[in-house]
Amino acid sequence: MIQRRTLLRGLSVSMSLPWLESLTASTARAAATNAEASAHPTRMAFVYAPNGVIKDKWTPSDVGTDFDLSPTLQPLKSVKEDLIVFTNLSQDNGRAKGDGAGDHARGTASFLTGEHPYKTDGAAIRAGISVDQVAAGRIGPQTPLPSLVMGMEQGGRSGNCDSGYSCAYSSAVSWKSATTPMLKEVNPTLIFERLFGSGPKNSERRKVRDFNRRSVLDVVADDAQRLRKKLGQTDRRKVDEYFQSVREIELRIAHAAPQKTPPSGVTAPESAPVEYEARMRLMYDLIVLGLQTDSTRVATFMAGNAGDNRPYAEVGASEGWHTLSHHQNDKEKIATLERIDLFQMRQFAYFIEKLNSIEEGDGTLLDHCMILFGSELGDGNAHSHHDLPILLAGGANGTIRTGRHVRCKPETPLNNLFLSMLDRMGTPVETLGDSTGRLTALSG
Repeated sequence: MIQRRTLLRGLSVSMSLPWLESLTASTARAAATNAEASAHPTRMAFVYAPNGVIKDKWTPSDVGTDFDLSPTLQPLKSVKEDLIVFTNLSQDNGRAKGDGAGDHARGTASFLTGEHPYKTDGAAIRAGISVDQVAAGRIGPQTPLPSLVMGMEQGGRSGNCDSGYSCAYSSAVSWKSATTPMLKEVNPTLIFERLFGSGPKNSERRKVRDFNRRSVLDVVADDAQRLRKKLGQTDRRKVDEYFQSVREIELRIAHAAPQKTPPSGVTAPESAPVEYEARMRLMYDLIVLGLQTDSTRVATFMAGNAGDNRPYAEVGASEGWHTLSHHQNDKEKIATLERIDLFQMRQFAYFIEKLNSIEEGDGTLLDHCMILFGSELGDGNAHSHHDLPILLAGGANGTIRTGRHVRCKPETPLNNLFLSMLDRMGTPVETLGDSTGRLTALSG
């Protein structure tokens, strides 16, 4: 019997392939009495962007299916029917509750956990297990990687980053346990190595491969040629497109790498020095590859750490993002923030459109995913933790009714949405953080 996960193998490299109808049709027919024989797995991903948004440019004016995308959400117009825009979802445990200042770190630590973090800048950090790691802990053994946890910058793991809150809270939205934040990977090269598997495991073999600068596709070429003979025309095209995507990512990583040998005593940077927008899109492409090949079914991406104060020269912002978020109704600062919000949404739209362009069975990869985008704050200027900007893209194998703006009751816990997402992953739990029940509006 041909297994669902098809691998190409070469010297110390294994390469997962996307779902191929040619290799699964006979298996599905043989197991026709099993309703799940040809089902595609449901995947989930979470994208976090800090500092809130300019709400009147984010929130659609109408609810239900007859709504227009707001100015900030315009980049998503080609996938509007694959989205739900939520309003009035909140994370109550991002609020101070007697702990004083620190809304950015506290909000980030609570964003996917729904737990109130213990205020400390020492080692006694405590938040809660996050929704992504609940799923990863249960279905992780079914894939080579239990989850992908990625970010644009690493951030600190100790010390004081926000009004007495440890840097660990500011640099992690994903928590394996109440006391263990997940260390995110920020180097695209290392993420690529993880996805393509059992690559060189000792320094000598790694040196040989680096010296030869061989593509992973070259290493598995013989196996790939044998595979092509078994495929129908549609699957050959699908594999060719997949190989092209992999090769393009390899080239983007290679072209971004330092081209000259550094002077004696100077260490090459850990991550490739890529132009910012290109690097963010590269990270999104790596998530797509992970989900497409079923290398993982859970991914989490931080587009910035809590209180990110990067100046966005890409949109003419010379002041830092966090500094601008305290705009005090200054029209010029608000306009600059709107451009930053739009920049983030353009990158997210690139990600969603890529998922939607990949055929899988009788639908697309996006049809079999749930992709959440959100921030720890609603209004960055007010440090509000209610009415968070939350998007959900993808149909989760037909279990989510998309193409809507859903206005929930005020103060509906965001974790209610997480419970419903975990149900669709086949990893249900009774409660998570401050949840009060399932979000029934997800299925309409």
